[in-house]
Parts: sequence; structure tokens; C-alpha cells
Amino acid sequence: MSAPEAGSNIQIKSYKHNGKLHRIWESSLVLKGTETVVIAGNDKTRVMESDGRTWITREPAITYFHSRYWFNIIGMLRTDGIYYYCNISSPFVYDEEALKYIDYDLDVKVYPDMTHVLLDEDEYEQHSRQMNYPRVLDRILHRNIDELLRWVHERKGPFNPDFIDQWYERYLTYRTY
Repeated sequence: MSAPEAGSNIQIKSYKHNGKLHRIWESSLVLKGTETVVIAGNDKTRVMESDGRTWITREPAITYFHSRYWFNIIGMLRTDGIYYYCNISSPFVYDEEALKYIDYDLDVKVYPDMTHVLLDEDEYEQHSRQMNYPRVLDRILHRNIDELLRWVHERKGPFNPDFIDQWYERYLTYRTY
């Protein structure tokens, strides 16, 4: 697998388990790109939904993708703190077209005080039946939710108080060129 180059712009594409395109983030600036980890930033980027609707993100965000974990993390910088939106998803893959992953419906929202809530359990159950998620996938996803929550409690990775700030500073540096 190749890796996107720091300083380059990439698309981020999420799919559903059945292979259908779910959502596209038109442009994110790569801050770190390896075969294992991709960290990118964006601000007011255009997002296209599978039904053709589009919207623009409201605030700067730092995204974190890992090739071994079944989640990705978006740290959104708001005036009252950093909010995290965590997609329970397949590990990412990158090709010359885009960074890609499968979205498995479940999401964890983490507030600046590190309280959190699991979202979209009903959507997960519905899609699990419709798309015949295998039992092993259910176990993998729930194990990774546990791992993600451990990261939150331990302030690991993107949940470390300095992580988002440091990568946002790098994002601003790239944007000035």
C-alpha cells in the first residue's frame, strides 16, 4: 500500500459494507502520511453525500486514520474546545485516487471534557441485518469501540491534550505556502 505525501491534498471516501459510496470529503491536506498512519487537516471543505447533497464543514478539523484500528477520529476545533467525532470503520486504505474506508454506522462523540456517547446503534442494527454483517465483524467492531474508549480515558493519541493543537499548527504552516 502506498502512502499520501505530507503537503498533498487528498480526497477521503467512505463506503458502506455493500461497497456503495457513502460520503466524500473533497479535499484534506495531508500532514503526515505513512502506510500505517495518515493525519490530515481541513477547514470549510466540501462534503458530498451519496444522494448528491453537499455541505461545507463548519470548523477546522484534524483527522486521524490508522491501518490497524477499526476507527478513525476527527478532532473539530471549536471556540469552546475540541470535539471529537469517531467513526467505527474499517482500517483505511490509500490508493492514488483517495484515502478509503468502510463506515460501520456506529459513532462515538467525545466532548471537550472527555465525556462521550455512542451514537447510531439503531442504524448499525438495521444495516447489520440488511447487509448481513458477519458475527466476527460485530466482535471486531465492539472490541475496537472498547479500544477507542480506552484511548479516550487514557488521553492517548488524538485525545492527548496537545495532539490536535500541534497538528493544527502544522496545518496552518502548510496553508501559508
